[in-house]
This record gives sequence, structure tokens and C-alpha cells, in this order.
Amino acid sequence: MNKHTLTTTAAAVLLAGVALTGCGKRESAESTAANSNDSVIAQAEQKGRDLKADASSGMDQAKQAGRDMAQDAKAATDKAGDKVADAVITTSVNAELAKDSSLSALKINVDTANGRVALRGTAPSEAARERATQLASNVKGVVSVDNQLSVEPGKG
Repeated sequence: MNKHTLTTTAAAVLLAGVALTGCGKRESAESTAANSNDSVIAQAEQKGRDLKADASSGMDQAKQAGRDMAQDAKAATDKAGDKVADAVITTSVNAELAKDSSLSALKINVDTANGRVALRGTAPSEAARERATQLASNVKGVVSVDNQLSVEPGKG
């Protein structure tokens, strides 16, 4: 309640008291005015407590929203970092395969997810197929290698 409303309420109570005094009920009017003022003050104090509680709750919600946003940003950064790491692994495996004269990096598809490498395509021999697994396994960051290469002599 604002100051103007309190003043208006007090004035109304005072007028009621004057009117009742004229009727010979002075004590009753004073008692009514005192009770009304106490009630108005109690209501104002309660409104103040309610507003303070609402503000505190709002601050808590804002803090939690900030923590949630920070956590989401970290998760997004971690996910992006994982994608970059997987791309680096894929590129490194392709480079190692290209260095080997018995393997054709163009005939081997390398896919990486969470450090797990999958090799698909063809190898010219079983030895070349196994060599591809070994080369991929030696790349930094590789967790495992799923060699799905088929052996096709003359196509490696």
C-alpha cells in the first residue's frame, strides 16, 4: 500500500470517528479508528514481507538459471571438443593409411565416433587388412578399431 492510500484510509477513519462522536459514540469511534489503523499497518507489513519473499525467490531462480546455462555451455563445448577430436583422429588414420604402399586410403572409408574408429572398404590382402587395423590403433586418441574391410585381391 502506498503512502497516499494510507493517508486516505486514515482520513476516512478519522471522518468516521468524528461522525460517530457527534452521535455520542466517541469511545467506540476512537476504538474503531485505532483498530483500522492497526489493521492497515499489519496489512502493509505483510505486503512488505511478501514482496521480500518474492524477491528472494526470484533471485534464487535467477541463480539456478545461471548455473543451468553454464552447465549447458560446458556440455556443448565438450561435445564440440569431442567432434574436433574425432575429426583429428579420422584425418590421422587416413594419413597413416596413405603412407602404407600396400593400402589405398582412397578405397578405405574411416569413420570415428568417441574415439572408436570404423574402417570400411577393401584391402588387397588379409595382411593389408590387418596392417590397417594396426595403423589405426596406433593413432593417438583411438579407443578401438572396428575393421570391416573386405579382402579383394587386385582392388586394394
